[in-house]
Amino acid sequence: MSHWLIQLISAGGLLAIFLTMTAESAGIPISSEIVVPLGGALASQGKLSFIGVVIAASAGNLLGSLVAYLLVRRYGEVLILGPGRKVGLTAGHLRLANRFFERWGLLAVFAGRLLPVIRTYISFPAGLSRISVVPFTVATVLGAIPWNLALAYAGYKLGQNYERVASVLGPFTVPLAIIVVVLIVAAYYYGRRLGEAEA
Repeated sequence: MSHWLIQLISAGGLLAIFLTMTAESAGIPISSEIVVPLGGALASQGKLSFIGVVIAASAGNLLGSLVAYLLVRRYGEVLILGPGRKVGLTAGHLRLANRFFERWGLLAVFAGRLLPVIRTYISFPAGLSRISVVPFTVATVLGAIPWNLALAYAGYKLGQNYERVASVLGPFTVPLAIIVVVLIVAAYYYGRRLGEAEA
């Protein structure tokens, strides 16, 4: 994947950064650890604006996150209580999401935006819980900006060696992915028990 991403960003500049980060935050697994440091490296060569890279990436994160959030907010309950029942999803899963985000919602969104893997999918449970769109937007922006600023700065300083950023963060990706899977499985079974208990 990285080769075509590099070509796309090199050719498309800020627009390509914006579009790829929109896709990433909408749930498509595109690596910001490659895109944003490359933007920073191009900025160090005078080909892009450093601030422009951070803004384009953060704006893309916001748009993609809102798309995912709004789609799940609108259709998530229908899918869970409709087709989702075929794979064991129940109203208990909705209540579980609501309880979690009532307590940790904005902090979870903010922290999730700062973590590889989790940052791509945090908008889905947030939308399912139907937390308010304005606080969700604020938490998303506050989490996206420092992440993109750090990645762009690292790429700016590393220059042609910008791919080292992905190499450094890579070892954290698999453990985080495992944690996400474990949390999903735990939420699945706890949500079923919650639904059965309240039935």
